Amino acid sequence: VQLQASGGGLVQPGGSLSLSCVASGTRLSISHMGWHRQAPGKQRELVAVMSSGGYTEYGDFVKGRFSISRDNAKNTVYLQMASLEPEDTAVYYCNVLSHLKSYWGQGTLVTVSS
Repeated sequence: VQLQASGGGLVQPGGSLSLSCVASGTRLSISHMGWHRQAPGKQRELVAVMSSGGYTEYGDFVKGRFSISRDNAKNTVYLQMASLEPEDTAVYYCNVLSHLKSYWGQGTLVTVSS
């Protein structure tokens, strides 16, 4: 399974940004799709995850600012982020679970700064 994430970049505090991640490969059977992030000097943490049935879970820090969605026909997961804060600066990693195996994308950098 290969994951290609896109959409990172520089955004001002209070701004919005959208990420997307496309999964490709043979014999895909994706159950969960989601995002984690890792800030410099910190551990990787869950941002959001969505099951194939639509169940969602968010990190405590999200507080309603982010929304995860997915297009199963396109094997794509999206993350819409709003009200971004400098503390949201991190590398965001796409993650999927296929055939009970976890796969990670290469990461996309999100920088929140004025």
